[in-house]
Amino acid sequence: QVQLVESGGGLVQAGGSLRLSCAASGRTFSSYAMGWFRQAPGKERELVAAINWSGSNTDYADSVKGRFTISRGNARNTVYLQMNSLKPEDTAVYYCAARRTYSSGTKADEYDYWGQGTQVTVSS
Repeated sequence: QVQLVESGGGLVQAGGSLRLSCAASGRTFSSYAMGWFRQAPGKERELVAAINWSGSNTDYADSVKGRFTISRGNARNTVYLQMNSLKPEDTAVYYCAARRTYSSGTKADEYDYWGQGTQVTVSS
């Protein structure tokens, strides 16, 4: 069993930055792929970024490429999402997710464990 706890959300002006963290419990974290998803009101949950078990491969939604960076620190059982040049359309609840495979996935139903989410609000 893996438990995920997100932190780092908040209110920021457009053009600003935030860094989300996801702390994972469990000794098998380093063998799991990880992802960040987001869900805005009235919209489906969508992939923001994903990373494989070693950190050697990453995927990003087109809308965040060049602005967001996903990384992981396996020694600390943590995955990060650095968000720069934030836009109002980035406003959503952001969720951390873990997948019990080495390779990352792009769909929410490919992930096995989820955090409770952290709110990110970008004002214009």
